[in-house]
Amino acid sequence: MFQPAYLDHNATTPLDPTVLATMLPWLESRYGNASSRHEYGRAARRAIDEARQQVAAAVNAHPTEVVFTSGGSEANNLFLKGAAATLKPGLLAVSAVEHPCILKPAAQLARSGWQVRTVAVDAAGRADFADFAEVVAAHPKLLSIMLANNETGVVQDVPALATAARATGGWFHSDAVQALGKLPLDFRALNAAGVHAITVSAHKAYGPKGAAALVVDKRVELQPLIAGGGHERGLRSGTENVPAIVGFGVAAELAARRVAELPHRLRALQQRLESGLAGQGVRIFGAGAERLPNTTYFALLDIDGETLVGKLDRAGFAVASGAACSSANPEPSHVLRAMGVVPEVARGAVRVSLGAGNTEADIDEFINALRVTVGRLQGLTAVAV
Repeated sequence: MFQPAYLDHNATTPLDPTVLATMLPWLESRYGNASSRHEYGRAARRAIDEARQQVAAAVNAHPTEVVFTSGGSEANNLFLKGAAATLKPGLLAVSAVEHPCILKPAAQLARSGWQVRTVAVDAAGRADFADFAEVVAAHPKLLSIMLANNETGVVQDVPALATAARATGGWFHSDAVQALGKLPLDFRALNAAGVHAITVSAHKAYGPKGAAALVVDKRVELQPLIAGGGHERGLRSGTENVPAIVGFGVAAELAARRVAELPHRLRALQQRLESGLAGQGVRIFGAGAERLPNTTYFALLDIDGETLVGKLDRAGFAVASGAACSSANPEPSHVLRAMGVVPEVARGAVRVSLGAGNTEADIDEFINALRVTVGRLQGLTAVAV
């Protein structure tokens, strides 16, 4: 089987072998429903409780603040729609570079009487503090500003933003899906600054798909999106995905252990990559801002990103042209548009997101393959002209 070098870890990560080994019994002999009263069910309940403690410890939260969901998209929707359902419609503020699973529910709430205000970002993709101050002055009831962007890797100063918004009394949420395992995550410290909820997801941190969590201050009242048997303290009904939740717990624990070391190694690889790209005349988006240590989002003039991604895949390198969750959308990245990038440049965007298994050899070979591939594409363009 053809296996390109994997350079798309912001889309998803490979399952850690330790996580898989922990999950396997829950896919085979330990098949009980966690709501059942017999030993099979009690064992499943204990496993979920342990995973909840592991996730909570990884982000310095209390286990009772962890609400398991099927993914980051559901957790983000649970916060926005769940909180909105308990309030009279008012102002909802989101940044212009949020993931679609924030922007689209915000648009749905706008059709239900909420006023949605988009916080502008600067050319590097950072929230514009002057624009944010105007938003705060209007007393938003709900705010959601992501911790780290999935496309550019740009890190927002969420504690400062939350502190500025605290006096409004609004509930402040941050999508931290891309941060788990790449940045230290401390919900207690964020909560003290004025953040009331964060979203984390297993499959971005070498865990399984199908498990995520909304970590939420218990003062925040939420209306559940899914009604039923009252699972997850009534906030998310439905029989729990025990194997995925167990895997999430182990992945979160491993992420917390590795966050002191892995980001440093990824940063060195990122610097090696960007040094090699500098000789090819690329534009790196968000280069002037603090970014995740694994993410490089770039474009070459007059080279279509989708075409380049396809050619690189055939050359043995799996990269992305933007966000995997919106790859069916042919329009230029909304993140880059918000940063003021013109469409003809934005269409050339390619994202490389590194992970624990990548090596210096991967980087060197990728840089060489990119040079060769771009040369061929430019040659074809010259012939066409």
